[in-house]
Amino acid sequence: MKCLFLYNPQSGKGKIAKKAPMIERTLLKKYDEVETVATKSAEDLRDRVKHAACDVVFAGGDGTFHTVLQAAQGGRFGYLPSGTVNDVARSLGIPRDLKRALKVVLKGKPVRIDCMKTGGCYSAYVAAAGAFTQSTYETPQARKKALGPLAYALYGLRHGFPLRVFPLKIVCDGAETQTDAVLVLVLNGRSVAGFPVNKEASMRDGKLEVAVIKQAKKPAFLRRAAAVFSLGAVFLCGVRVKRKDVLFLQGSKIKIETEEDLVWDLDGEKGPLGNIGIELVKNHMKIFI
Repeated sequence: MKCLFLYNPQSGKGKIAKKAPMIERTLLKKYDEVETVATKSAEDLRDRVKHAACDVVFAGGDGTFHTVLQAAQGGRFGYLPSGTVNDVARSLGIPRDLKRALKVVLKGKPVRIDCMKTGGCYSAYVAAAGAFTQSTYETPQARKKALGPLAYALYGLRHGFPLRVFPLKIVCDGAETQTDAVLVLVLNGRSVAGFPVNKEASMRDGKLEVAVIKQAKKPAFLRRAAAVFSLGAVFLCGVRVKRKDVLFLQGSKIKIETEEDLVWDLDGEKGPLGNIGIELVKNHMKIFI
């Protein structure tokens, strides 16, 4: 049985490149043959996954997982998280320690996980818009390597104020809600930016969670302060926190209408603008956990 091992040489401060020989030796305990490839770009990674005719083990961060997800047509996958935050690994319970993650590939069982689909793009764990979401794709790579998750927080605090208020019309499994907001999260995973915002969820339960931080269109000081407090409550206590300005919904098919220039974040990558449709895709990918 053959295995294709793919890794992003830039991920995790280049740590995986140094460990590649050890990873290959470990994988040979399970596979008769291991082909190791340092991918040159997202397009290269996607193409190799698409045409693989064997198990694929890949190393990288959430961006790498997002790229693999686009081409995961079939087969079985093993994931070695080596990024800045590793939200997908946190959601799936895959250890961030390399040796322990390798044990999951060697001894874990392959299960099918759900994902989200927006247009022609798949996402593993989050689609988000509003407060601080731009920090995930605008924070410089060099700063992420130097500071880790702290880099996102510092960028968000520096560039995230004042909080933008935008209108939302949400249709969740046919039920309509309208409000103004400063943040909207559509979630399939448990973790966002390293915070357990959706800790009761599963990527295998056939459901999506929606959380909205509501806000008045022209908020006074106290309303602005309340929104900041609610943002903190959601990230520290989770999306089910009991606050009157936090809206929580569940469903499998979500449509959201909003302003044309509002940018969506899909798994930490810059996504589409404006109106969006998100649907759950059950059992899209088979992965060792």
